[in-house]
Amino acid sequence: MSVNSESGLTGAAGVSPSVPEALVRLEGVCKSFKNGTTALTGVNLDVRNGEFLSLLGPSGCGKSTILRLLAGLTSVSAGAIRWKDARHELGFVFQEPTLMPWSNVFDNVWLPLRLAGASRAAAREKIEEILAKVGLSGFAKAYPRELSGGMKMRVSIARALVTRPSVLLMDEPFAALDEITRTKLNDDLVTLKCELDATVVFVTHSVYESVYLSDRIVVMAPRPGRVVAEIEVPAPLPRAEDFRLGPIYAEICRKTSRALHRAMDSKGSAIS
Repeated sequence: MSVNSESGLTGAAGVSPSVPEALVRLEGVCKSFKNGTTALTGVNLDVRNGEFLSLLGPSGCGKSTILRLLAGLTSVSAGAIRWKDARHELGFVFQEPTLMPWSNVFDNVWLPLRLAGASRAAAREKIEEILAKVGLSGFAKAYPRELSGGMKMRVSIARALVTRPSVLLMDEPFAALDEITRTKLNDDLVTLKCELDATVVFVTHSVYESVYLSDRIVVMAPRPGRVVAEIEVPAPLPRAEDFRLGPIYAEICRKTSRALHRAMDSKGSAIS
């Protein structure tokens, strides 16, 4: 799914030259629902331009709510979300592929371009290019019922990327997949992110997935959701199997796991 968003914007002041500029900033963001549930409280977070940022935390900590706020699918109850650029193209990948069962792969990927007014003929080159990038070149005419779970998710990713968004929001897209498929899609996602030079905000429950994929991991505490730790992953993207087997990966997995366990502490104390 692709979403065009607009908002009032400010740049990130005082950013160190070694740290990429903030593309979007959450300032004291709170979100409460009509049923009285407070999903987020006092969230301060910069999403840096070009980074792969993972939101890690237990169910109910507001990770998906942050994605929906960034996408403009819901509004803050307090605080502000400030984008550096007034107009920005967003791609959104949900937990489920949400494909149209009556349409083949080509037509599913064509959807955001069709909604923008592009004909099949005009969109063909872009669709074929993105299908090749996600490893589905030979499946343009296949229907969702003919695809495996991993292939359906590849179609969903292709649909989100076909408009070449500057920001890709991903809400636990691989959670329902087997470990082998998930690992392969992790590899492919990192490669795609680097090829397309996109900023990615990725929601996950998996410590191992977050460390493998991310430039930075934000650990969140249970409801009301808040940021309690930020962990940098000092290894360049893209990565491969040797990173998974190396000492840096093991060390950061341990650090992230400890942070997550502390975040789940009922006291919800901040973590350095």
